[in-house]
Amino acid sequence: MSEEISIDETSLSRGELYTIISNKKAHSKKRTIIAMIKGVESENIISIFQKIPTNICNVVKEITLDMSSSFTKVMKTCFSKAIL
Repeated sequence: MSEEISIDETSLSRGELYTIISNKKAHSKKRTIIAMIKGVESENIISIFQKIPTNICNVVKEITLDMSSSFTKVMKTCFSKAIL
């Protein structure tokens, strides 16, 4: 986890949506992908991030995301100290 992360959804095949959380400082190199989660439902994503220790999540200071209400809910729940 780094101070700057991004969250976005992508469709890999046949309309299956995945949520990708990435480390912006890695610039597509090693350790860029933090998590790849099947689906975009906020409850599912939140349940996965709740397994990560709070001190690791508190490292995040800035989050780049589209204005999807589910992503906003995830980030406010899991990364409350970050700037959206």
